[in-house]
Amino acid sequence: MFRSVFAKYVLAFMLIILISFLIILSTITSIIGNYSRDTKEDIMENSSKLCSAYLGNKLNNTGINDIAALSAIYRGDIEDMFSIIALGNDDLTILLTDTSGRIILAVGRDASDIEHGAAIPKVYADRANQGGGNFRLGKDEGVFSSPHMVHSMPVIDEADGVVRANIFVCTSSLMMAELIETISKTIMMAILWVLMAALIAVYFITERIVGPLKKISVAARQFADGKFDARVPVHGKDEVAELAVAFNNMAESLDNYETMRNTFISNVSHDLRTPMTSISGFVDGILDGVIPPEKHEYYLRIVSNEAQRLSRLVSSLLDLSKIQAGERKFTMSPFDICEMARQILISFEQNIESKHLEVEFDCEEDKLLAVADRDAIYQIMYNLCDNAVKFSIEGGLLRIKIKKIKNKKILVSVYNEGQGISPADLPYVFERFYKSDKSRGLNKTGVGLGLYISKTIIDAHGEKIWVESEFERNCTFSFTLSLE
Repeated sequence: MFRSVFAKYVLAFMLIILISFLIILSTITSIIGNYSRDTKEDIMENSSKLCSAYLGNKLNNTGINDIAALSAIYRGDIEDMFSIIALGNDDLTILLTDTSGRIILAVGRDASDIEHGAAIPKVYADRANQGGGNFRLGKDEGVFSSPHMVHSMPVIDEADGVVRANIFVCTSSLMMAELIETISKTIMMAILWVLMAALIAVYFITERIVGPLKKISVAARQFADGKFDARVPVHGKDEVAELAVAFNNMAESLDNYETMRNTFISNVSHDLRTPMTSISGFVDGILDGVIPPEKHEYYLRIVSNEAQRLSRLVSSLLDLSKIQAGERKFTMSPFDICEMARQILISFEQNIESKHLEVEFDCEEDKLLAVADRDAIYQIMYNLCDNAVKFSIEGGLLRIKIKKIKNKKILVSVYNEGQGISPADLPYVFERFYKSDKSRGLNKTGVGLGLYISKTIIDAHGEKIWVESEFERNCTFSFTLSLE
């Protein structure tokens, strides 16, 4: 029933709100109940003091020391005074008793309910004789038909200080219960309205949170089906919006990855098919006698070149496979990076001369020892120089610069003048399966794995590699190495 995130959120919020309001209801009811009881006790105490003072003064002025006789003679005056004292507190009942607790006079709300001859229990009468106080009078104690709160006080004759009677000011406990019940009902109604408003608010808040998650779930299922063009709408700037942005970025990366993978497969298929077709065609031509003997050497050289292309392709694929499997291990040792660069540059001498390139070699010192895997760095340098030569314009500048930089690092830069890299392609040049020369017009020998492999090697060394390019003017690839 509560499997969905939406249902769990709504249930959790509603339980929290309900429990909070029940605690508030209990607290408020307790506070109001205590306040009402304390207030009522103060009123009863003040009323009993007034009644006691009035009767004490009456006893002194009349010289009558029997409360029953005084009550019989001045009954009307006493009832009027008690009524005035109880004025404004229509829930009070004032009882006048003798010292034994026998009720002589009753005035107030529940006076008519008291049976003739009723008496306050002796224990409470004795307590009143000794100074009085608050107590609870039950409905089974022969005075009232319902529980009452009572405050007692003795009536002391001012002439001799003797206790002549007792005053009991009473109020029904049902009145207090009814007050608390009314307050509780009011608060409960407020809780119901707040719960309804909270339910609506929680619904929309939760829907705002869960809605994008549902869309992300739908998009993820589309990804599983191979549809990488799905995107999640982004609304606001909260954490859910950040998740949607991150998901869309992931989707963009997956889409680009799939595009590059398809392009890579197409490129590899083309690069495998083209040399194999050439090799097969030329060899068959020689075997069938279609190609005359004097042309054999020419076409066999073409076959050799195509075989070398296949070898480079297979080597790149093997490197990629090892890198992805984490099987390629690197052995760190010091070597002269300047000497390595010179040797690599010399190996491209024929290609450099054929394109009439101007070469600049700038090494800060005759010998700079770098600490890295020599074979891996040789592969990177060779790849960067190979690209620089291939993509240089006729008569352009090729420059290799090596220097020390801060933090005991060596900076190696390979610069060439030529087509450069477009701003659109620049962020992706180190991506796996990416090849910017989609037309295959400038470079027919590469498969687009060299730079990805180079970056992976540099990352494994804990170093950095980057590219800077002015489109249709020049391009510079740079990387760092640790200085011994």
